[in-house]
Amino acid sequence: MGTGKRGLIATAVTVIGAVAVLAAPGTAFAAPSPTPSPTASPSTVTNRDIEAVRKQLDALYHDAAVATDAYNAAEEKAEQQSAQIVALAQKIVKGQEKLAKLKARAGAAAAAQYRGYGLSDEAQLMLSDDPQEFLDSTGRVLQGQRATKALIAELTRTQQDLKQYADDASAQWTKLEANRKAKATAKKKVQQQIAAAEKLESQLEVKEKKRLAELEEQAAHQAQTAWLDSGVLDEIGGKASAAGKIAVAFATTQMGKPYEWGAEGPDSYDCSGLTSQAWASAGKPIPRTSQEQWKQLKRVDVKNMRPGDLIIYFDDASHVAMYLGDGAIVHAPRPGRTVTIAGAGSMPILGVVRPDA
Repeated sequence: MGTGKRGLIATAVTVIGAVAVLAAPGTAFAAPSPTPSPTASPSTVTNRDIEAVRKQLDALYHDAAVATDAYNAAEEKAEQQSAQIVALAQKIVKGQEKLAKLKARAGAAAAAQYRGYGLSDEAQLMLSDDPQEFLDSTGRVLQGQRATKALIAELTRTQQDLKQYADDASAQWTKLEANRKAKATAKKKVQQQIAAAEKLESQLEVKEKKRLAELEEQAAHQAQTAWLDSGVLDEIGGKASAAGKIAVAFATTQMGKPYEWGAEGPDSYDCSGLTSQAWASAGKPIPRTSQEQWKQLKRVDVKNMRPGDLIIYFDDASHVAMYLGDGAIVHAPRPGRTVTIAGAGSMPILGVVRPDA
């Protein structure tokens, strides 16, 4: 290993930690400062150094996951608003066609009244050869007048509707532009966090990367062991619903496919892209992001969860996985990883939600 390698990694951790803080206003992830071992030479990278790198990577990828959720949410809202604008545009076109027809009818009615009834009713009665026929026709005139009033009222309503449609379309367009900007901002932040993580990992040599992977596995194993030692599986025994079985089958079929932020398949997924598509395959559409899945879906106690339920992780609901049973989950972990099976307790659990409650 080259002289000064340990210092290089320590510097990379510190610098990239600063980048992460600058890229995430309001979220401070302090960069761990590797402490030299008393017996280590300046060129030695210790386990403590690698552990510092692991923690910093966890922070960077966590922040990328939060930004990914923000990106997905903005994208989903933009799609909904685009659809609403299209629907409003269609209403406006139909309203304009209706207005044109109503105006034509109103014009015809006005012309008929002008041609037939320029004289007063008294004069027409006196000049009529058949007073009874005149009186009958007068009744029809009154009906026509009432119809004309109704026509004018419908014209007014249609004009008001058109104005409301136009105002609604304008408001939706403003929201669409705001969400496009939010989407662009989130995209930039995701890219910054992932680039910082990749730069940090690139400072490691092959054997150091191997040691990093081992430390990641150890941390996940320790968390899972502690979760299992709590006796939680003694109480969990729920059976999957029919829809849950379909969702589980879909999710597990995606194993080995790469994680890609913002992806919903079929070739790659992010965490909530996998869970939302799995439940869509079961005929149960659910929110696109892990945060909205946590907010909108029915919550159940961990002890009552069953295969197909979704486990939400971290205090900010930034990650989601599907429970498979026997303490296992299937999930899309993070950039650089593939859809895989892991321990349900390998990350801090926020709670459990059920899409088909």
